[in-house]
Amino acid sequence: MTRLSLLDLAPIVEGGDAGEALRRSLDLARHAEALGYHRFWMAEHHNMPGIASAATAVALAFVGAGTSSIRIGAGGVMLPNHAPLIIAEQFGTLAALYPGRVDLGLGRAPGTDAMTARALRRHLAGGAESFPSDVVELLRFLAPVREGQMVRAVPGSGAEMEVWILGSSTFGAQLAAVLGLPYAFASHFAPAQLDEAVAIYRAQFQPSERLAKPCLLLGLTIVAADTDAEARRLFTSLIQSFIALRAGHPGPLRAPVDDIEARLEGPLAEAIVGGPDTVRAKLASFIARTGADEIMVTSSIFDHAARRHSVDIIARTHADIVQHGQAAPAVA
Repeated sequence: MTRLSLLDLAPIVEGGDAGEALRRSLDLARHAEALGYHRFWMAEHHNMPGIASAATAVALAFVGAGTSSIRIGAGGVMLPNHAPLIIAEQFGTLAALYPGRVDLGLGRAPGTDAMTARALRRHLAGGAESFPSDVVELLRFLAPVREGQMVRAVPGSGAEMEVWILGSSTFGAQLAAVLGLPYAFASHFAPAQLDEAVAIYRAQFQPSERLAKPCLLLGLTIVAADTDAEARRLFTSLIQSFIALRAGHPGPLRAPVDDIEARLEGPLAEAIVGGPDTVRAKLASFIARTGADEIMVTSSIFDHAARRHSVDIIARTHADIVQHGQAAPAVA
């Protein structure tokens, strides 16, 4: 059965602030937990006026304290911005607080622009090119303490958590396969290499102590409403964000408008926008085509009540798909 999860960027809406955004994230996590969603991930972005989850571990601690069963995690931590030991300690602390519930997704992009990346790290030595070795170092810090080990992650050593590789190209697929780790592909904003990356990950996967067989999670933008027309209108908030980002002027999430055509192309080519019937049909088709083990839904919806309602509709349509077997995986 394909599981259903949520990715949240803690969107700061126009006229709102970061505190409000994070409180809404907690409310959404509680709502998702009640509906049976499997995970609730947050993502690291910096110098983005419309995203409040830069301090990802701190935000997850807040969400973890307000929930009880849903898995919480990073989707992801941008490892080039951090020393592996720091991340082992941060997520080891989360695992100590919320045992059996913590995921650590690792990405190799900085999650920001070059100038901000320099401000985060002071220098650019290492970075994306050292990502594979940094992942291996981090996994060692999370392993049980070895005899003679001089540097330990406290908390962190021997912590129980799932470690994922995130990617938007074939590089991450290859690394996840070689290391025998679960793989999350960012098809919600970079779908161009989706099919190729999935094929590479499955074909090259090598079993490890952490994972016996491939485990694939796919990000997917879904905006659901009672009608196709209303969903398309809600979707214009995300369209405005992409336009602003491409122009080099990212900002808070704007209210939906009536005069922008909601075109599904480029980075949003896989997005599903519509009422319950549309979402059900397109989600079933996506699952059948990819054989994903898990779908992680993300959406930027200006009105919080509308976002909660979208999460409701998606949960119901997913349950219908599972119940009626409309999306048997394409790959066993």
